Amino acid sequence: MTRTRSVWIRADDAVGDWDARRRRITAGLEAGVDWVLVDERDVAKVRELGDVNVAAFRSDADVDVIDDAESGDDAGDEAVADAYIVGKDGEGDGTIDLPSDFSGSADLSTLRRSDNRAQGAFVRIFDEEYEAFAEAAARDAEFVVVASENWQIIPLENLIARIGDDTTLVAGATTAEEARTAFETLELGAEGVLLDTDDPDEIRKTIEVRDEADREQLDLTTATVTAVERAGSADRVCVDTGSIMDHDEGMLVGSMSRGLFFVHAETADSPYVASRPFRVNAGAVHAYVRTPDGGTKYLSELRSGDEVQVLDTDGRTREAVVGRVKIEKRPMFRVQAEIETDDGETDRIETLIQNAETVKVATAEGRTAVTDLAEGDEVLVHYEDVARHFGEAVEESIIEQ
Repeated sequence: MTRTRSVWIRADDAVGDWDARRRRITAGLEAGVDWVLVDERDVAKVRELGDVNVAAFRSDADVDVIDDAESGDDAGDEAVADAYIVGKDGEGDGTIDLPSDFSGSADLSTLRRSDNRAQGAFVRIFDEEYEAFAEAAARDAEFVVVASENWQIIPLENLIARIGDDTTLVAGATTAEEARTAFETLELGAEGVLLDTDDPDEIRKTIEVRDEADREQLDLTTATVTAVERAGSADRVCVDTGSIMDHDEGMLVGSMSRGLFFVHAETADSPYVASRPFRVNAGAVHAYVRTPDGGTKYLSELRSGDEVQVLDTDGRTREAVVGRVKIEKRPMFRVQAEIETDDGETDRIETLIQNAETVKVATAEGRTAVTDLAEGDEVLVHYEDVARHFGEAVEESIIEQ
């Protein structure tokens, strides 16, 4: 099961005064957190700091504010959070004792209200009874945020196993390593972490951990080149991203969606042109390029703001945003290769790529200019024995030749 991970930063009054909270929120925004968790009175202030999802702790006083807003009082101009969380200064954090019968819980009753007054629950895990309370909250809550004074894996394992499919489980963490463990526990992992730290470096490291957890790991294999032929001119596409790519990174591109060639980014200087490490000279307009969702797009479809998948030669992927697409008529090569499939058959795949020594593909010998590519060379490819319709894998017989 694939999950999209999120990082929440805690910035309620437990953190300190507004200056302390603001510094933490700003560090989180700069690092790229997904959510900020604050007291409701700070929602408008967070909106002024940047564009981010805002969750707000709901208290009895907050309920009065919402009631006033619904009745048309001036409070109706207050900023609205993206999600409201019950449990602070209540049963969830132990301020109020848990009822012996959860049907009498004030926090759970708020979650069950038909007016959708709260979408999440905050529960501090003191013992098994609080684990059970978190499980009960998950039946009605979109988010269950759990924390513990003494961070332990076992309660988190229990909760992931019991409610991981019922709600978005957000686990408290104070370091990037705790976040990593939360994302990896029982392989499935928590979907989010609530980070409680003022350290900007720790916040940035946690974002890196999130991104690593979200990245797809692709299986790459080799195909044997059977032909490299001049193919005349075509409309060639350079994909200029908003990211600097490393020397071993590039994109997957090809004429057949089932077999995509690894084309390197222009990270190397040449006697003729300076490096452009944000660019992949990908191929002709008809070709497919792989996207972060596991689908494909035609190179001709790409626009500024779209996302493409970048990967290294070990198959580790990440996302990159397209800054612009340059389409120019250029002389091309047709590169054809053969690959042995799982059932022992031989399949042919190919692509059109610009006839230029600055364009390099990954081979068994390392980076190789397409102008030096020869029959018998082993090129790095990603092969999936599937057909695609509008970029999505389908179980259908489609002939590409």
